[in-house]
Amino acid sequence: MTSKTEVITSRDNPLVKELRKLAQDGAAYRKTGRVWIEGEHLCDAAQARGRQADIAVISDQKQHLARMECAQSAAKLVVIAEALMREISGLESPAAMGLVLSLPQDMPIEATARSVILDRLQDPGNAGSILRSAAAFGYKQIIALKSTVALWSPKVLRAGMGAHFSLRIVEAASIDQLKDFKLPLAVTSSHRGEFLHELQAQASLSKGEHSAQDASRQLADFAYIFGHEGQGVIDELEALAQAHVRIAQPGGQESLNVAAAAAICLHASAAARVS
Repeated sequence: MTSKTEVITSRDNPLVKELRKLAQDGAAYRKTGRVWIEGEHLCDAAQARGRQADIAVISDQKQHLARMECAQSAAKLVVIAEALMREISGLESPAAMGLVLSLPQDMPIEATARSVILDRLQDPGNAGSILRSAAAFGYKQIIALKSTVALWSPKVLRAGMGAHFSLRIVEAASIDQLKDFKLPLAVTSSHRGEFLHELQAQASLSKGEHSAQDASRQLADFAYIFGHEGQGVIDELEALAQAHVRIAQPGGQESLNVAAAAAICLHASAAARVS
């Protein structure tokens, strides 16, 4: 077990106040530099990716959870009254454990990392779903431009289902920071650009060739930009893009949900890399 264990029963305890803030205020982590993750699945996912917790917190009614590896490896273990866990939790059915993790500060963009760029995306469910797809399809970096939903907020964390811990996450980035990006930027659109399935066919035919002018041959390396759910991608980003991509919709819908579109595009590029 961790060398230091504390039992907390007071709702006025400073840690309880911090956890309540982190659990219920989606952007609180930006001030504290620490994030609260709740539930055994997310805690296991963090441990599996080598993320060591500052504090492991468990309910006094479920103290057997202290034997979990993520709790054992934490710098400190806190046992907290079950009533306080319910008060802290942002969940309808509160979990019996959680972890407090420190986040790296001022993380720079890696200009050659396979990346997904989020432009003012607002919905936490969409953001978390895109992070899950990015991690599943071999992307390593998420770049969130200013005014994008807080990616370490509890709602995005739950929707991400552990994907955060496989990704390099850079928040509050500016468009200027993307001007030196080394991989081709691709913007998705419902009404302009090359059809994704045609790009896939062309990429397959041109396997082994290379042309910096032919975006279809760069499908495997695309860094995709996904924009605001209603407004799309801002004009300045459109101007930086080397490719515009759209998804065929023979059923006649006007557009796809951004998370669904992201999954389709990221899978296509992953398939191009392994084919």
